[in-house]
Amino acid sequence: MINVSPKSHTLRYARAEGFLGAGKETLDRVRSNSIPKGDVLGTARTAGIAAAKRTSDWIVFCHPIPLDWVEVEVQIVETGLKVTAEVESVWKTGVEMEALTAVSAALLNAYDMLKPLDDGLEITGIKVVEKRGGKSQYRESFDTPLKTAVLVISDATCQGKRKDESGETIKELLKDQPVNVATYDILPDDRELIQDRLRSLVKDEGYDLIITTGGTGFGPRDVTPEATAPILERVAPGIVEVMRRYGSDRTPYAMLSRGTAGTIGTTLIINLPGSSRGARESLEALLPGVLHIFPMLWGRGHGESQSES
Repeated sequence: MINVSPKSHTLRYARAEGFLGAGKETLDRVRSNSIPKGDVLGTARTAGIAAAKRTSDWIVFCHPIPLDWVEVEVQIVETGLKVTAEVESVWKTGVEMEALTAVSAALLNAYDMLKPLDDGLEITGIKVVEKRGGKSQYRESFDTPLKTAVLVISDATCQGKRKDESGETIKELLKDQPVNVATYDILPDDRELIQDRLRSLVKDEGYDLIITTGGTGFGPRDVTPEATAPILERVAPGIVEVMRRYGSDRTPYAMLSRGTAGTIGTTLIINLPGSSRGARESLEALLPGVLHIFPMLWGRGHGESQSES
């Protein structure tokens, strides 16, 4: 199975459909509920709902998913039965397989009930019609990649006593995002130096996104939040709330991160933890949704163009 533990919960939806071709006499008997084995429409619907909830029992690499809603509709159409299944869940993976399984089970049960009466039965057209949810739904695109800086805040790394890992991790995770990491700096844990560099990146160099890593804990030299907070024009508490919530599901130490986030003009600054694991998990929590802040900063509506003029 694919490891989905890094993924965040999002609302997932899928709709699938399929068709059972049958003769007119067979359909007339379904319509009049005179099939020897019983109510075809009701049985098929019930079978589809039950099957959706057991999808992972039959699909080897499918994760068990807590389903919040399953609806199966079985309709008599001109040349057969049409089955439509809708599935919804707030979870880490999509629910396409659950919808397909529901349709398949409903059609197979209808086939079983009708096969003594009709040699021409044929199951066709099982497919996903619509799916929503997951990170791909929230990806942003910009005419020009966001000008991005990664600042590693660490006395030991700045002095060459420790190899940087968190900054490299951040750069790696940003490779598939619409950003251009134009600056990668290593700074000591010095409040004034950090503030001066942040101001320069914002005011003089026109950066869109600044991500710092390190100096967010309770060590005697950890001052990154103290350097960042006073120069922010607007605080973005939701960003750090998401990071800490995501992190706390994986380690109790997430509560000890004091990082902040906010904006100066149209520049977003985010403090990440200094460990490579903490930096990775924080970005996994934020991306790609956090990038939607830029159309908002540029005055775009939620449904308007994602690019800056």
